[in-house]
Amino acid sequence: MIIGILKEIKTKESRVAMTPAGLEQLVGRGHTVCVETRAGDGSGFSDSQYEKAGGTILASAKAVYGKCAMVMKVKEPLAKEYPLIHKGQVVFTYFHFAASEELTRAIIRSGCTAVAYETVKKANGSLPLLTPMSEVAGKMAVHEGAKYLEKTFGGKGKLLGGVPGVDSGTVLILGGGVVGVNAAKIACGLGAKVYLLDTNLERLRYLSDVMPPNCFPIASSPANIRRYLQEADLVVGAVLIPGATAPRLVTRDMLKLMKKGTVIVDVAIDQGGCIETARPTTHDDPIYEVDGIIHYCVANMPGAVSMTSTIALTNATLPYAIEIAEKGVRRAALDNPEIAQGINVIDGKVTYAGVAEAFGLKYTPIEKVLGAKRRR
Repeated sequence: MIIGILKEIKTKESRVAMTPAGLEQLVGRGHTVCVETRAGDGSGFSDSQYEKAGGTILASAKAVYGKCAMVMKVKEPLAKEYPLIHKGQVVFTYFHFAASEELTRAIIRSGCTAVAYETVKKANGSLPLLTPMSEVAGKMAVHEGAKYLEKTFGGKGKLLGGVPGVDSGTVLILGGGVVGVNAAKIACGLGAKVYLLDTNLERLRYLSDVMPPNCFPIASSPANIRRYLQEADLVVGAVLIPGATAPRLVTRDMLKLMKKGTVIVDVAIDQGGCIETARPTTHDDPIYEVDGIIHYCVANMPGAVSMTSTIALTNATLPYAIEIAEKGVRRAALDNPEIAQGINVIDGKVTYAGVAEAFGLKYTPIEKVLGAKRRR
């Protein structure tokens, strides 16, 4: 298969979908890999490194889309890329369709096969291609929140870890999944008091056993959210419903309960956000204020630590890319239910229920499109 690696064009997105080391493995299996020039610059990988690994450098995104049967990205295609995607092409990236009807309809019209990193799912319910970036985003959420608590950015001027004789800060984390746990680890390590809310009692029991003593796993409910918002210096939105719009857990009215200068970091913004007042921001302009509360809602947080993120992402995506390249996407989906669940759109049909529900579109089960019984 001819595979393309594209240069990201989202604002301040410095990641790339594949390292030279990953490319070398694809080439070693007989595949041709084309890389858009300077695609790896932001992550510390030069064109010459990709060429030494066996890749072919192409001058533009148009050339990559035009030549390759499968293209790999990090972030969703933007409007200027829509006309370049062609029927039958596999686009393998983070799509987060439920956050954008425009993107969803453009991909449907293109006739491509959209394999979304974020919905590839293992039998145990884990999301192997979302997990590494969720780990990064969770840790970054506390780093960024701590920074914007500084008075120079409009925060209340509070140090999360405190100092001897001065109380530490309080962090409220909504969601006890990968993002939430990684955020809690960093916040606890700084010495903050951490309330980690989740609706799953089994998960809360597990977190009670493994988290540090300054982390308090609490059952999530509107009443408990209102209660702990009043104490919080930093709030991290970390809920996820794979492939679907995030639930709104904090309403605008709830902001009145919070102290002025408190910071909200909504990591769920990729899926529409779990804070009613959240709207996507960029690394160029990351924060805004509503009712005295600082909001940080950068939709591609891991892009700021691009070298770490690119290596972690390649480690996770490469086995799936190899399987799709060697079998073709339809056979790979029939053989591997994890890949089948990653297919959100194929041949103009929406095959992921959460995406169809978000925009009132017709849902077609992937089994019906593939036309054969896939293995389980």
